[in-house]
Amino acid sequence: MSKILILGGAGFIGFHLSHRLAEAGDELVLVDDFSRGRLDTELEALLARPNVRFHTADLTDPKAFEALGQAYDQVYLLAAVVGVRNVEKDPWKVVRVNTQVVMNTLEWMPPTAKLFFASTSEAYAGAFMAGIAQIPTAEDVPLVIQDVTSPRFTYGASKLLGEVATIHAAKARGFRYVIGRFHNVYGPRMGADHVIPELALRAMRRENPFKVYGTDQSRAFCYIDDATLAMSLLMERPVADNQIVHIGNDAQETNIRDLTELVLRVAEFHPTLAPQPAPAGAVNRRCPDITKLRRLTGFAPQVSLEDGVRRTFAWYQRWLAGPTA
Repeated sequence: MSKILILGGAGFIGFHLSHRLAEAGDELVLVDDFSRGRLDTELEALLARPNVRFHTADLTDPKAFEALGQAYDQVYLLAAVVGVRNVEKDPWKVVRVNTQVVMNTLEWMPPTAKLFFASTSEAYAGAFMAGIAQIPTAEDVPLVIQDVTSPRFTYGASKLLGEVATIHAAKARGFRYVIGRFHNVYGPRMGADHVIPELALRAMRRENPFKVYGTDQSRAFCYIDDATLAMSLLMERPVADNQIVHIGNDAQETNIRDLTELVLRVAEFHPTLAPQPAPAGAVNRRCPDITKLRRLTGFAPQVSLEDGVRRTFAWYQRWLAGPTA
């Protein structure tokens, strides 16, 4: 049994990771400020477990770490401002919060613990736009800043700074780390702003004609249970120490039109489709090469896209009806 600290434990990935680790019997301490997560019946049930404790804290304040102690085997740094709408609305907040949380964590980090830093496929956005990223994309693709003035770049930039800071803080202070670059992870509890829940909620509301943004774009989606399995394997395996590794599913890349038709089929809804331009700044295609993840951990995705969409849709039906509030 390990003692594990999860910063951002009430958020989308944090909740699902916490549930997996709590089921495995680990001792967990979760920290969140509820800027994104929500205290509903599912989270209350998780927090009621005898092996789970919770702290409400603002991690941009270095004093918040004083109450956490140092006796941890693993630390997951998942807390961040995310989402295209947040980036467009307040890019300075994205840079400020994400950078302060990373720096405070690294200053506090126990030297005997292993750190997981949550990074992103947005790190490759500039390389895609410059035409130098291959598909599927491996971890050694050059990272390019195409337009430093773009608000959309602020999230990726904050994560790149976090990667650099993690690598060099670990060298200076002697702790181990894994940097996981997430690729289109989806599932229950991820809010309403991401493509699969957004499509699901509009289908439930019977939007007709049904707008489809960027029909020619494609993505390789990874269900949240597969993502948390990959995370836990990377943290357990010494061979993954001090590595940058993709977390995703390269087996079922799909274009947005086909994804939309899948969601509508699950919803048993047959509207007229109304193709729309892709969101500004979105890359045309994204699919990770997860060869390194497989080699280090033996990981293989378990949840098909259709199964994951069905699970996600069912949860959002319940969420929209209000029983988890």
